[in-house]
Amino acid sequence: MTKKQEEQRAGINSNEFNSAISQICDEKGINKDKVMQTVEAALAAAYKKDYGKKSQNIRAEIGGVSGGVKFFLIKEVVDESVREFVDLENAEDEIKKEAPARGLKENSGDEEKMPRFNPERDIKLEDALKIKKDVKIGDTIETELETQENYGRVAAQTAKQVIIQRIREAEKDAMYEEYKEKEGEILNGIVQRIEGQNIFIDLGKATGILFPSEQVKGENYRIGQRLKVYLGKIEADNRGPGIILSRTHSEMVKKLFELEVPEIFSGTVEIKNIAREAGSRTKIAVVAKEEGIDPIGSCVGQKGTRVQAIIDELGGEKIDIIEWNENIEKFISAALSPAKVLAVNIKNEENKEAVAIVPSDQLSLAIGQKGQNVRLAAKLTSWKIDVVGDDNIEKKEAKPVEKVEAKDESEEK
Repeated sequence: MTKKQEEQRAGINSNEFNSAISQICDEKGINKDKVMQTVEAALAAAYKKDYGKKSQNIRAEIGGVSGGVKFFLIKEVVDESVREFVDLENAEDEIKKEAPARGLKENSGDEEKMPRFNPERDIKLEDALKIKKDVKIGDTIETELETQENYGRVAAQTAKQVIIQRIREAEKDAMYEEYKEKEGEILNGIVQRIEGQNIFIDLGKATGILFPSEQVKGENYRIGQRLKVYLGKIEADNRGPGIILSRTHSEMVKKLFELEVPEIFSGTVEIKNIAREAGSRTKIAVVAKEEGIDPIGSCVGQKGTRVQAIIDELGGEKIDIIEWNENIEKFISAALSPAKVLAVNIKNEENKEAVAIVPSDQLSLAIGQKGQNVRLAAKLTSWKIDVVGDDNIEKKEAKPVEKVEAKDESEEK
């Protein structure tokens, strides 16, 4: 086999581009226009390497159905106001010696110099007017170059490497855009690997990471385990989209209720606020948007099936479902569930400070272990709540609270 035949065999047949590009797009699920741009850039680089000059600006263009490739030499229209001209005899030596980038100014002390005229990248205005009558400074003139049907082995390899690199970049961009739209949603994943304290979750088309700060304390993860995760944030980097997952975010509870409770998904029941300490307890305030609907009953489900499904998904985390109320005394009273509140005193409305009076034998229940119950109630209502026993304050100083139903569906039976 002759050297020419080897080069032809190793070369790129332009007529096969369309079918190859279509196949890549189908396999990778990426935009064909982006692939075409990357291929054209790769072919221009390969053509320039074998047939062009280093300072030239070459553009490749793949034709329509035939897939034929055309090459164009691009030159910018310039004159003495934007370029420094040197003697033609010395121009080539000067260009080779300094080869300044087009449009880049050199500094010599305090004096700014214009880039020198490069005949490979620039064309004088008077010469450009002979080609195109309405051309002006700053426009570009494209001249079609000789088409090469086949490329040499080195050029083909160069094109291949650039194409692979650009295709990967396009694939990363497509993946980033896909998962960017899913921020704030619940995704199903499988634990792929565990590196130190970081858990990597296979989401199907990409892998997300569950950092220790986003893991529920006490949860154990194992390879192959299926679990739901909350897509908190996605970041673009050189290695691909960085998908930050969470199991502790309060929005995860909200999304789980939307999945399990049709009334919340349809909007007839609204989640007003959530206060969560992941792995331990969550308080959720709900309100009905239509008359005749029981918001708490809708969330609990028949025999507690709906809320129990969420509790199971969260590893046994307790959930208090509370009916939201515009009357802050009633709302604070319900938020302190499962404790019974006798009265609520608005201490300072401007600073949102209140005192809740409970039976002395329920004081510890109202405060909760390590202050958790009152802390979550304060977060849920956005009020600072002090809890006192009824034997430590005169009831007449406090405003009695009407009977409020508040259900704790996760207390141990």
